[in-house]
Amino acid sequence: MNVIFLLISFSLLIAGGFLGAFLWAIKDGQFEDDYSPSVRILYDDKNKPENNDKK
Repeated sequence: MNVIFLLISFSLLIAGGFLGAFLWAIKDGQFEDDYSPSVRILYDDKNKPENNDKK
């Protein structure tokens, strides 16, 4: 019976750690922009050098 209480307390500790990490990521702004990463491949690179030396 003591093992069950140990496992429950350990799982609650792990779940609390994941909840803390999730709240920290929200506060840090991790999930603010969910549109542009999915379409970033479609944008042209503005810093890409033009190669006009076709021979």
